[in-house]
Amino acid sequence: MSFDAPETSRFVKDSKTVIVDYGVGNIGAVANMIRRVGGTALSTSDPDVIEGADRLILPGVGAFDRAMDHLVKSGVTEVLRECVLGRGTPLLGICVGMQVLGRGSEEGGAAGLGWLDAEVVRFDMPDSASHLRVPQMGWNELRSVREDPLMSDFVDEQCFLYFLHSYHMRCHKEDDVVAWSHYGYDFPALVRSGPVWGIQGHPEKSLRFGMSIFRRFLEEVRCAT
Repeated sequence: MSFDAPETSRFVKDSKTVIVDYGVGNIGAVANMIRRVGGTALSTSDPDVIEGADRLILPGVGAFDRAMDHLVKSGVTEVLRECVLGRGTPLLGICVGMQVLGRGSEEGGAAGLGWLDAEVVRFDMPDSASHLRVPQMGWNELRSVREDPLMSDFVDEQCFLYFLHSYHMRCHKEDDVVAWSHYGYDFPALVRSGPVWGIQGHPEKSLRFGMSIFRRFLEEVRCAT
């Protein structure tokens, strides 16, 4: 497994990638990785700026209810809904930013955005995996099950991401799953439904693997309209 950084792209001409700043997430780390692949991104909670984005990134760390509370109080949920569901603006949710795209979580009582037909559940290890600690913390492989722009660099090689989580998404539509990972059992590591992507690991902490995912999001993903 090689962790060397890939060559940065000369073709990323990006001034309209917006990282949604709602007080929860590794915004600096995400912005830094985007810079490393030759792109630029603005972090903001300004609805007018979000409305003009070509693509959106929703980071997230911590608890589900806290993330949803911050998201609602930031006043960006309606403009995000209009952009993503109304106009097809691509959005990538990271970690808890992925989880809030579902309907809800066992972690708390708050409703999610409901853009993915999924719930978030705590790891429930079978007896054969009772030795595994929760949260999962460390590197894990992604196993693609369908083609997707974000995984196009990994057709002939393995992809590893850094994970730190106790909860994972459970999708009701298996076709939404782009890639699985395994920790005691299989769980969705990368999902997509239309313009909505969610990734459970932390590409911003995942060296060349994360750089490849961000680069593909900037280069290949376009608004549907």
